[in-house]
Amino acid sequence: MHINPYGEDPVRLAISLAADFPASAAELVARCRAAGVEIPPGDVDLADVRAFLTDWLGVVDAPDDETRAARLNVLLAEASAYPRLTNHASDGWHVHYRAADLPLAGVLRALIGVGTALHLTGRGMHRLGRCAVVDCARPFADVSRTGRQRYCSPACANRDAVRRHRDRVAS
Repeated sequence: MHINPYGEDPVRLAISLAADFPASAAELVARCRAAGVEIPPGDVDLADVRAFLTDWLGVVDAPDDETRAARLNVLLAEASAYPRLTNHASDGWHVHYRAADLPLAGVLRALIGVGTALHLTGRGMHRLGRCAVVDCARPFADVSRTGRQRYCSPACANRDAVRRHRDRVAS
């Protein structure tokens, strides 16, 4: 069985890249490979990936479900193609939502766009956000069981809990 490459992992990759954008094309390629993204041959357009992630953060920052859906639909229209079966690596048939000959930026657009759509429709439209710690504001994808994630990491959650405790003790 082939695991769906458009699941939670592309959303986690988007969060990682958007929160800490690679300094070079080589770093982007390395991080994508580490995330299991197959790297097509050719030049890597770092500016194109950065522009896409900036647009994708507009989905994260949308004020309501309708705006979030509209923004994501624009990204999907620009990035994805009709679904197609492929066995390109001879490792099992699976579905791709992208053309076969896209550069890395196009692959990321399709993977992250479709992955985000599946994440939001499968888990809830509210499952993207920014860290609740005022001086952080890193994006996060809520993959918690309860759907109430407010922080980008356990470190930020702990830091905010300590701050709230100190505020209570001080008053």
